[in-house]
Amino acid sequence: MTTGLADGEKLMDYEITSKEELVRYFQDGAKPKKDWKVGTEYETIAVSSLSGKAVPYSGSRGVEQMLRAIAERFGYTVEEEDGRALALRGPKSAITLEPGAQIELSGEQCDTIHSAYREFSRHVEQLVAVARQFDVTLLGLGMQPLSTLDEIELIPKARYRIMFPYMARKGRLGQRMMKQTAGVQTNVDYSDEADAMRKLRVSAGLTPLIYALFANSPLSDGSLNGYQSFRGHIWTQTDPDRCGTPEFLFRHDAGFEDYVDYALDVPMYFLVRDGRYLDLTAPPGLTFRQFMEHGWRGERPTLRDWAIHLTTIFTEVRLKRYIEVRCADSQPPNLMLALPALIKGVLYERDALDGAWDLVRHWSFDERLRITDMAHKLGLEAKVGKLRLKDLAVELLAIAISGLERTRALNERGEDESIYLYPMLDLARSGRNQAVLTIERWKGRWNYEPRRMIEECSYEAQTIL
Repeated sequence: MTTGLADGEKLMDYEITSKEELVRYFQDGAKPKKDWKVGTEYETIAVSSLSGKAVPYSGSRGVEQMLRAIAERFGYTVEEEDGRALALRGPKSAITLEPGAQIELSGEQCDTIHSAYREFSRHVEQLVAVARQFDVTLLGLGMQPLSTLDEIELIPKARYRIMFPYMARKGRLGQRMMKQTAGVQTNVDYSDEADAMRKLRVSAGLTPLIYALFANSPLSDGSLNGYQSFRGHIWTQTDPDRCGTPEFLFRHDAGFEDYVDYALDVPMYFLVRDGRYLDLTAPPGLTFRQFMEHGWRGERPTLRDWAIHLTTIFTEVRLKRYIEVRCADSQPPNLMLALPALIKGVLYERDALDGAWDLVRHWSFDERLRITDMAHKLGLEAKVGKLRLKDLAVELLAIAISGLERTRALNERGEDESIYLYPMLDLARSGRNQAVLTIERWKGRWNYEPRRMIEECSYEAQTIL
């Protein structure tokens, strides 16, 4: 999805002086329903086919050289920082790197999930083809299964050099989040302020169900970690100033100004001036509100600074000039399209939106936090009263399927977008998710052997659909 940084480049660099300008930034992101699209970002874990350890960024067999090989073979443009390849730019999408060299496809804005499927299929084919050359295996997991934090190289990106030491000061597990985890997130549009806040509220309310359905990180540091979504638990121990779910989202009178007030009080990581990252994390730190009031070393805030600041807020659901749902673990290829299909089916059809909210509307804020924690640990077996999350998750999938069926966006075979949800529905009905399957296999036919796990979790061992 567009970040807004290319929309009126000159306007992005004028000084902002009032909160109203920040509210208007969100208002300007509204689109009529006919122009709504879906964007998806897919993160992939890469490991050595021989050792199962994380592939380093550097070196002749590292991820940097993989990026250059992908660019040469498939026509991407390499984007560098200080002479190091850190991203690839295509006509409509980009391939970027997360801090531990996790490979991410930042997909184009798609009219349908069928279009997203074609894009992701091409991406997988390209990645697998180049990975073979480098003796690299791509895994359908939400976390590095074998490599410890210290064994994973931090990529040489200025943004991450500032964030990494700061994470150690703010939470126990933030550096693990950066280097070890992988997720899939979906971005959707809104028509106006009321529509945006409704979608934010419903998406935030569904967070524990999404975690339970998409849990896929039970292995880390070479053994079971006691969680189905350890990635989800890691986010709870990353940075309380910018993670989790803000309580105000569940107020029915909440609006853009409330989100602006929240974001204004989040500490800033950095400013970007003339391509250089200026570190703002030294104590006592600087919130965006303080930056607006007092400036910093002669610098004054611009709309570009605001747009960049919004990318450093890591809540489960995030507002930019679109809405990001960020709480799903990365999946094997055949389930990667389930998240965008689920979110589109629920958020883009009003009856489905209302039906999904009915599933979770009665929980208090404290209950939401407790249920989310249980979802991290127990997945679909977590209970809300007498109900298991499995029961609510199956209902949610049925609601999304109905929404997609009513939308009737058909592929060349005459199938609507609900086809991307049926594999997950079958799993959920059985009370399983990918984490449960991995735990069962690790203890069973894999017999605690990393080699077997790597073979069966590889992209090459799985089909997309």
